[in-house]
Amino acid sequence: MSHVVTVPELLDGHTVLDVECLDRIYLNGYVPTLQVGGQVFTFLHDHRGMPVASPAVFGQIGGRFRQAVARFAEMNDIPVVKFTRGVRKLDVMQRYLRAAARAGRPGVAAIGRAEEFQLVWDARQRDTGPSTPPQFWFAKAERRVTCYYFYVFDEQWGPAFIKVCAYFPYPVKAWVNGHEWAKHQLTHAGIGFTQLSNGFASCDDPAGLQVICDRLGPADIQAFFDRWMSRLPLPLTDADRAASYWWELSMRQVEVSRTMVFGAPRQARAFFEALVADNLDLGRPEHVEILFKRDPRGRKPKDQAGGTFRTAIDRNCQGVTINAFWRHSRVKQYLKDGRALRVETVVNAPELTSAALAACTTSPNSSPGHVRSTPGCWRLRKSARDVSSIVQPLRGYRSPPSPRMAGGPQDYGSATLESWPWPAPSPARCTPSPASRTRACAP
Repeated sequence: MSHVVTVPELLDGHTVLDVECLDRIYLNGYVPTLQVGGQVFTFLHDHRGMPVASPAVFGQIGGRFRQAVARFAEMNDIPVVKFTRGVRKLDVMQRYLRAAARAGRPGVAAIGRAEEFQLVWDARQRDTGPSTPPQFWFAKAERRVTCYYFYVFDEQWGPAFIKVCAYFPYPVKAWVNGHEWAKHQLTHAGIGFTQLSNGFASCDDPAGLQVICDRLGPADIQAFFDRWMSRLPLPLTDADRAASYWWELSMRQVEVSRTMVFGAPRQARAFFEALVADNLDLGRPEHVEILFKRDPRGRKPKDQAGGTFRTAIDRNCQGVTINAFWRHSRVKQYLKDGRALRVETVVNAPELTSAALAACTTSPNSSPGHVRSTPGCWRLRKSARDVSSIVQPLRGYRSPPSPRMAGGPQDYGSATLESWPWPAPSPARCTPSPASRTRACAP
């Protein structure tokens, strides 16, 4: 008598490696004490000692910063590349990062320069009498300003970048890759492995690899940020930092992945083709509700449409990709390098993780599913974990926070770096700032 084939039966004996890891991590850096107009006045008048809180100071600080970047590049023989519109920045910088990796020496591989729209402070003059000194008031506005991308090769993280805006209040972005961090940890531990493109094809100690991936936490990211902010030219000075004018980190985008490497490419292709055929109708609302355990049609006044819920099957020269979208997040499945099934969960609005990622609870007693397998929701007889075991519900503050007349950042339900509940919290390497509402690590 025939029986229903389950996912564990299809995978059993065919996978040589099954690992979960934080993948791409994109962070905001903002100065929490420069987020409302009154704080700008305090910075210019009280801290910098300007008799008139004039926006001319913005141009002076930005000009000195540009000169510092030029000197830094010249003294260290670092190429400066002007990015052109429509060209992927990482593709341009890839050759410089590879050269730095071959040299095995940490440092800034290249500096990219771009003109981009950023949310910065705009000053407007008040109407005053001719005998009265000029007065200004400040409001946030989008302006096209210069941004510098410092592409670095880090001793712990490998390739990464930090982006610094050259205009007040100098927003910062940072990008790191958890797989690259894990590779360097394996190398330092003397554990052999072979690479996939942005992943692992095999490892001499798979259990040890998973322990390393679980160990990655906010303290490691904060250490990376602090290390490079002490080496790079910056618009803010040590005196500004001593007066609590310094950057704090928060989550902007986080991507987690599960990679299952098959022993033979034909087995990977066969499993993935069955998965594609069975996931074609995930975009139906009733199926999305099952996937994310939440009505996708939306019930909040600010979100009448409920956001995006659909499934897209994309075909390109490298194969087929399944994308299941839910509001601002998506789950992506594809065949990596022809031999590994990669399931990636990309969260662009961290406040949605409680609904979008805590959907599939895997327990040792859960019954096995059929061949049908929704993204990230593998109902396995074995105690395999899914993506929801890495990303948990969270609360915190978005960065950069929007100003409020009544005081302070607006509560968005997003995540500061320290508020992120990682799978295995690392020992704190920094002291929370008592002046910060977000309780993020003090620089």
